[in-house]
Amino acid sequence: MKIKGAEMVIRILIEEGVDSVFGYPGGTVLNIYDELYKHSDRIHHYTTCHEQGASHAADAYARVTGKVGVVIATSGPGATNLVTGIANAYLDSSPVVAITGNVACAAIGKDSFQEVDITGVTMPITKHNYIVKDASRLADVLREAFTIARSGRPGPVLVDIPKDIQQADCDYEPKKVTPVTRTCTNGKEAFAEAMKLISECQRPYIYTGGGTVCSNASKELIELAEKIDSPIGSSMMGLSAVSHDNPRFLGMTGMHGKFAASQVMAKADLLIAIGTRFSDRATGNKIEFIKGKKVIHIDIDPSEIGKNIPVFVSLIGDVKAVLKKLVSELPAGNRKDWHKEVESIKNCPDNRLEMPSDTVNPETVIHAVNRHAPKDTVVCTDVGQHQMWTAQYYHFAKPRSFITSGGLGTMGFGMGATMGACIGCGKKKTVLFTSDGSFHMNMNEMATAVSNQLPLVIVLLNNNTLGMVRQWQTLFFDKRYSNTSLERRTDYVKLAEAFGAKGIRVTKLDQLDKAVKDAFAAVGPVLIEAVIDQDEKVLPMIPPGGTIKDIIVKA
Repeated sequence: MKIKGAEMVIRILIEEGVDSVFGYPGGTVLNIYDELYKHSDRIHHYTTCHEQGASHAADAYARVTGKVGVVIATSGPGATNLVTGIANAYLDSSPVVAITGNVACAAIGKDSFQEVDITGVTMPITKHNYIVKDASRLADVLREAFTIARSGRPGPVLVDIPKDIQQADCDYEPKKVTPVTRTCTNGKEAFAEAMKLISECQRPYIYTGGGTVCSNASKELIELAEKIDSPIGSSMMGLSAVSHDNPRFLGMTGMHGKFAASQVMAKADLLIAIGTRFSDRATGNKIEFIKGKKVIHIDIDPSEIGKNIPVFVSLIGDVKAVLKKLVSELPAGNRKDWHKEVESIKNCPDNRLEMPSDTVNPETVIHAVNRHAPKDTVVCTDVGQHQMWTAQYYHFAKPRSFITSGGLGTMGFGMGATMGACIGCGKKKTVLFTSDGSFHMNMNEMATAVSNQLPLVIVLLNNNTLGMVRQWQTLFFDKRYSNTSLERRTDYVKLAEAFGAKGIRVTKLDQLDKAVKDAFAAVGPVLIEAVIDQDEKVLPMIPPGGTIKDIIVKA
C-alpha cells in the first residue's frame, strides 16, 4: 500500500500502541500534524507551551506507564528545545522516541531557515538517533527506534525526518510489534560465586535503584530480602520500589539519605546493588564507601559494572529475571544479630530528625498532602531542597509513583512531568512538589494544564531563594549568598488565577489541612503556595566527597 511519509509516521505510532503524544507544531512537521488531525480518534496530541515541557511530559508518561513516550517538534529551535528533556530521559533511563522535522534533503547543510543538525547535537544523549534521507527506510527506522528505546537499558531515541521524506510516497505493510525479551544470561560460575558470597556474609545490605522500578521487580526484590534476611535501602531513583512501611526498608541513602539507611550500609559486609549506578551523590568518598565490604552488582547495562565502584561479582541482565533466579536458588538465611544491630540504628535519635510540628514547614506540608492523597497517587518533583524533602518525608507505597529528575537534576522538570504523569495514570489526581526557583523556569505549562483540565495539585514551597544553593553557601561558603536571594514579588495565587487555575496561599498551620483538602476536591489544577523559612535545611547531609563519619545532622 502506497502512503505518504507523514501518514507512515502516524501509522507506525498506532502500530506501536501509542495513544498520547506531546509536542508543538511548526513548519517542517506540518505534514505530520495534518495526519495527526486525520487520526485524532486514535492518538491524542497534547500541545504544550514549550517543547521542553513536551519532552518532560513524554519522559514522565513513559515512567508511569512503562510504555514508550513520544514527543514531536519542528526543526531548528523546536528541536533544540527538546535537548534538555532528551538528556534528562537519557540519564534516568526513560524510553522516549523524539520525532523532529527537518528542512528538505536538498537544503540540508545550506544554513536553511530553522535548520539545525539535531542528530549531531543529540548524539551523546540518545541511545541512538537517525536522520531519514530515504523514504523506503522510514518504516523500518521508526520501528527500530521504538525497539531500541524500550529494550535493554531503556532510553531516548531521536528520529529526524526531512520535509520531503514526509511528503514522499512510501510502501506500507503492517507488522507486529517486536517484543522485548528480558533475560538473564549469566553463566553458572557468576551465580555460584554470588550465592556463595550471600550465604557466607554476616551483614548483607540490599541497595536498590531505578532499575528495579523500571524492571517491575519490586516483588522479587522483597522476596530476596526475606530470603536472606536483609535490610533494604534505595537510591533516590529507587524510591517507590518498596513501600515506605515495609519493616525491612530503611529509606533513601546517599548525601541526603536517612541516617539509618546510610549508617547500616556503612556497616554491611556485603552490598547487593540492584539496578543502580553508584553516582557521586550516592557514594560520597568512593574508597571509604566500599571499605570493609564486598559488592555484588546486578544491572542490565554491562557498562555500569565497575564504572564507579569495583565489584566482586557482576550479574548482567534484566533485574526481574536475575532476582527470580537468585530467589529460587538461594538457601534461606537467618541473621538475628544483624537484625538487632539494624533495629538499634533505626531507633537512634539521629534517625528521627523532625522539624517543628507547629509551623508551616516542608515536613508539615508534605505530611498534610500525604494524609489526603490516595496510596497510589503519583508524586512528581522539580529539583532542589523540595525534591530531597519529598524523598525523605513522603510515604511512597506503590512502584512508579515517584517521578523526579535524578541524573541531570533538571530545574523546570516538574510541570511538564506532572502533566505527562497525570495523563499516563488515567488523569487521576497527580501531585507536584516544587519551589519558587524551579517553578519559575517552566510555569508557562500551567496554561497547558488548565487547557486540558488536568487534575494537578501543585504544592509550591516558597522560601524566595534558591534553597539548595543557599544551603551550600551557608555550610561551605561562609554565608556568602551570591545571587541566591531571589527577592521576587510574584503573587502565585493571582498567577494561578490568571492562568485559569485555583490558587491558595498558606502562611499559618491552621490553614494547611483545609487548603490540601480543597485542592484534592477541586476540578482541574490547583496551586498551593506554602510560605516557608528560607533557612530551612535538608538534613541529614553528607558533605560532597565525605563519608558517614562526616554526616551533618544539625546546622
